[in-house]
Amino acid sequence: MKSTATQYRAQGFIIMLVLVAASAWGQSSTNPVFAARAQQAFVRAQQDWAAHPEDAAAACALGRATYDWADFATNAAQRAAVAEVGIAACQQLLARDPGSAAGHYYLGIDYGELAEAEAPSIAAYKLIRDIEHEFKVAAELDEGLDYGGPVRCLGLLYRDAPGWPISIGSRRKARELLDRAAALAPDFPENQMNLLESHVIWRQAADAEASWQKLKALWPVAQTNLAGAAWEVRWVDWTHRREVAEGDFRKAFKRNLGP
Repeated sequence: MKSTATQYRAQGFIIMLVLVAASAWGQSSTNPVFAARAQQAFVRAQQDWAAHPEDAAAACALGRATYDWADFATNAAQRAAVAEVGIAACQQLLARDPGSAAGHYYLGIDYGELAEAEAPSIAAYKLIRDIEHEFKVAAELDEGLDYGGPVRCLGLLYRDAPGWPISIGSRRKARELLDRAAALAPDFPENQMNLLESHVIWRQAADAEASWQKLKALWPVAQTNLAGAAWEVRWVDWTHRREVAEGDFRKAFKRNLGP
């Protein structure tokens, strides 16, 4: 069995993977243009929420802007400080309206940013259950939110976490939830990308090729529908992840993905 310290390190890494997959910003975190945009959006969201603290939309916007900006943090202390802002906004929203799916969703993601900042530690380890809870509640309230975001994030959490008795990981649950996210928003690149990457990880060649074909088919339409400055950072990372997945498939199965 892993040592306690090793388990904490693993959990911190799991959260990092979940957040990268959820926000798709991993490869762009050093881009100064994207960083400036995220910071400006975070500052504006803070100002809007401060001016309208009872406004649910303002709280959710701050929760979203928090995890976008936290991805550009240069150290753990900065990441934690940013995460706490979004957590506070979402918690205040949920105290007034516990039925807010977006409040639970963004709280779960911001908890993830905090866990990454605090890892390795007991506090980060314990946050895993809080993250799971928030995503589960969000999914029960509105599973289609953010292109299937709650079930997508929950699926990634189950995929990347160690299994019982160390943690909550479950390939069965991960597969069910990632499939569900793709069913909810079949034209959203992130959902098929997650399935492609997962099938390669699980050494499921036929399923990986099927996801690859769906991803290729939706790609040009998504580039038209998901256009503009707000989507640029995601396309940078989706393109990178697609190339990595091709290479990982080639290494795993000694052949190229289909045409």
